[in-house]
Order: sequence, then structure tokens, then C-alpha cells
Amino acid sequence: MKVVHLDQIIGTEHDVDGETWISRRLLTKKDGMGFSVNDTLIKAGTETHIWYQNHLEAVYCIEGEGEVETLSDGKVYKITPGTLYALDQHDEHILRGGKVDMRVVCVFNPPLTGREVHDENGVYPVDDD
Repeated sequence: MKVVHLDQIIGTEHDVDGETWISRRLLTKKDGMGFSVNDTLIKAGTETHIWYQNHLEAVYCIEGEGEVETLSDGKVYKITPGTLYALDQHDEHILRGGKVDMRVVCVFNPPLTGREVHDENGVYPVDDD
């Protein structure tokens, strides 16, 4: 069994600052679970273009507020504590932080290695190892 506490991740290589977000990678590919889990802060008042062409992601909001806009249809969804959204079609989207930081739990398949940041298209690279 693996037990991880957030305090063990903060300040390590798995505490990744992407300018508009900070993601703490609690489970990564090396843990062998077939998915990864992140505790992520979306900074208030920010906007991030994301397009996970190589990953599926589910996001569950536990604190704060924000919104996600799917670019294929322009729909905007308000995100508040208790909201889950799943990018099950590799949806290209804009994630916006609200008036306060938003804290979310993110699950990725395939799993992240732990150091990923978005490229110029909002994509995380695929890890072929």
C-alpha cells in the first residue's frame, strides 16, 4: 500500500508551478496504478488554454470557484466545490480561475510522470517509456 501526504510533495520535484496553476503530483506513472492524481491550485483571476490530446482527465473541485469553457461549442460551465468535469473527448478548453484560488483534484489517464507542463498548444507530452 502507498500512503502519501500533501506535505511530502510540497517543495519537491513533484510540486510543479505552471504560472497560472500549481500542481502537486500525488501519484505518478512510477506508482504503477495506471492513472495519476494531482492536488492542483488554479490561481485566482487566471486563464489557461488546455488541450490534452494525449490524456483523459477528470477534475473534482474541492475549494474556490472558476469556470471551464469548451472551445468546440463555446459552452461555459461554472465550477464550484462539489463539481466534477471530465474531459472525455480530449476537449480543448479554457480554464479560468475565479475571484479566489480554486483547488481541484485531477486524475489523468495515461498517468503523468510528474514534471509535465503545458506546451504552446496546451498539451502535455506523451511519455512513451
